[in-house]
Amino acid sequence: MKFELATRNHAALTAVVESLVEQNIASRIAAKDHTLWGPAAESEASIRLGWVTSAQDSVALIPEILELRDEFRNQGISRFVLCGMGGSSLAPEVITKTAGVELVVLDSTAPDQVAAALTSLEKTAVVVSSKSGSTVETDSQKRAFETAFRANGISPTDRIVIVTDPGSPLDQASREAGYRVFNADPNVGGRYSALTAFGIVPSGLAGADIAGLLAAAQQISSTLGSDSLDNPGLWLGALLAKTPSPQGFKDKFLIETDQLGGFGDWAEQLVAESTGKEQKGVLPVVVTKSAPELANIPADTLSISFAAEISGSEDAAFEGSLGELFLLWEYATVIAGYLQGINPFDQPNVESAKIAARALLDSPVAAKAADFAVEGVAVTSYGFDVQGDTLAAAVQSLLDKVGEQSYISVHTYLNRAEYPQFEQLRDLLAKVSGRPVTFGWGPRFLHSTGQYHKGGPRQGVFLQITGEHGHDLEIEGRPFTFGTLIAAQAAGDAQVLLDNNLPVLSLRFSEPLSGLEQLKKVLG
Repeated sequence: MKFELATRNHAALTAVVESLVEQNIASRIAAKDHTLWGPAAESEASIRLGWVTSAQDSVALIPEILELRDEFRNQGISRFVLCGMGGSSLAPEVITKTAGVELVVLDSTAPDQVAAALTSLEKTAVVVSSKSGSTVETDSQKRAFETAFRANGISPTDRIVIVTDPGSPLDQASREAGYRVFNADPNVGGRYSALTAFGIVPSGLAGADIAGLLAAAQQISSTLGSDSLDNPGLWLGALLAKTPSPQGFKDKFLIETDQLGGFGDWAEQLVAESTGKEQKGVLPVVVTKSAPELANIPADTLSISFAAEISGSEDAAFEGSLGELFLLWEYATVIAGYLQGINPFDQPNVESAKIAARALLDSPVAAKAADFAVEGVAVTSYGFDVQGDTLAAAVQSLLDKVGEQSYISVHTYLNRAEYPQFEQLRDLLAKVSGRPVTFGWGPRFLHSTGQYHKGGPRQGVFLQITGEHGHDLEIEGRPFTFGTLIAAQAAGDAQVLLDNNLPVLSLRFSEPLSGLEQLKKVLG
């Protein structure tokens, strides 16, 4: 592991790290000291520190994973789909991308994205990952595959593999039904689960070198648990939580991960969901090398890059293997929580969006009606009035809400495999606004930055995009479809943001690509 710092506040940062060393913070984490984050966090922390030794504990799973991988290969099964949300999907996605092996990650309720995953079933096996099994997205995806397999004369128990906590409702029901089950460490929260069964089962089945991944993490474990000024976890934790700026401590940072695809999305969830609460926190902003923010970094923002040398614009650069980086960021995140006085293991605001979505599924008429529609775009504003009746007026009215410390967040509830062009909006909005911009695919971001948006500093300005999905898809045994589910999730989240006094502009496109072109023209 190599790391370099070029922050202008190096002296202040050094003082923070020296204090962490004096307090034995790293070794206390390594010893799983659940008292570190204060009395209020003790009960949660006492059952959430298993990740510290996951790299060692998970080695025992490798033989069974590889045996099942070979069994599938001998049956001609070469396509693997992962049904999971948040930590259950983000880590396997970056592991398999880095390894150069194929894994179809289904972390959406967009009916066309689900339908696209329900193909090539003759050569497909599915991993369903959920700590409890109660996550509505994952449960719905599992039902869709069960229905599809049966319709094609394939037994679901032959093709679906379950990853869950021991004794969970999903664990019990799956074993009774005859599914193959891998149990994860119950003392690890979802976003810290990269090196547990949630990370290595789907990755190993798809062909990634999971033994090498765990070995790399084990190799750096002693360094990250040491009370030393050479510990990169202490420096990164201090950088995230305690880097001074003219406006106080920096609370947003730019992650440039061009050379490590998918890692930014994983780190985004880990840091935002762990720290974004009590109107505090750190917001990761995932960018590419061409991002407008990197050319003119705002005063309340810092820049971090991976697998690269310091180029002069970054505050810090880290170079290491994926296993090392996973454990580094887990240590740094809980250290940042300690420095900010935050419990890094709970997510008190995530449930609010789920409750709102459920209410709208039960009573769809409660959804807010559109303010107006123009040229195939239905416009709905939450928390502010649109000054005009055009798309340009709606966008400008939202941008008028952007202040000197704001960030903009784009939430796109569409098929991310079909419409990757929507990610262009991130750079366009950053250029127009001069502020950091995050981009999230709905509903997966609800299990990621969704906690920060509602629990962190009240600085967000939100652009929500929804659209037609081509066709809907039934969910066996449920009174709602995938189309109604994703619509309820979008409308429910917008309402919860409004309840937190945050402005939201929702745009529904009758034809997504045409609507995107209109929006790009407005942004100029």
